[in-house]
Amino acid sequence: MPTYQRVLLKLSGEALMGDDAYGINRATIVRIVREIQEVTALGCEVAVVIGGGNIFRGVAGGSVGMDRATADYMGMLATVMNALALADTMRQEGMTARVMSAIGIEQIVEPYVRPKALQYLEEGKVVVFAAGTGNPFFTTDTAAALRGAEIGAQIMLKATKVDGVYTADPKKDPEATRYTSISFDEAIVKNLQVLDATAFALCRDQKLPIKVFSIFKPGALKRVVLGEDEGTLVHV
Repeated sequence: MPTYQRVLLKLSGEALMGDDAYGINRATIVRIVREIQEVTALGCEVAVVIGGGNIFRGVAGGSVGMDRATADYMGMLATVMNALALADTMRQEGMTARVMSAIGIEQIVEPYVRPKALQYLEEGKVVVFAAGTGNPFFTTDTAAALRGAEIGAQIMLKATKVDGVYTADPKKDPEATRYTSISFDEAIVKNLQVLDATAFALCRDQKLPIKVFSIFKPGALKRVVLGEDEGTLVHV
């Protein structure tokens, strides 16, 4: 029996790259989708917010010298591409997914409408939220916090490359230890960069706990949803 009945999973675009330099690695996206499928099989309702960093970084690389808002809109379109790939892979794996975009591209994906998203979740469909918040200057972390609060998710699952929040960078400091759980206030005092400041403040204000875990660790998502000791829980 899952500990959480409804979760918001935040996936970075980079998570889809696997070992590739950019783009979408087929084996990696299939593996991630199967991890999500394991969780939906438990009866847990899953919504996903996907980033676009594997296709276009809004403020780096090719966007140097570009207007920030324009670059961010390009980044939003990249998340739509990732959302379509994710939903199509889910379809191939026998799941039903719906992509909802914060910016209007009706010929490709349906617009984000909150009651419709809630209906899909209640029907057991996976909802993939694309295009961030639909506004420049906001990250997909903030979009995840916003959508998580809107759909009444019990927890926001932040999928990363590391298996939790550490006392120091584990790659640089062999003495670094993982926090099993930490409060929002402690994370601020210790200056632990769990999410960007806007997303973090939104989660704290809405009392939406965050679980930071590694999407590259097989079975980690399922263990998180079952309430096992996996990753780091950031709570009120």
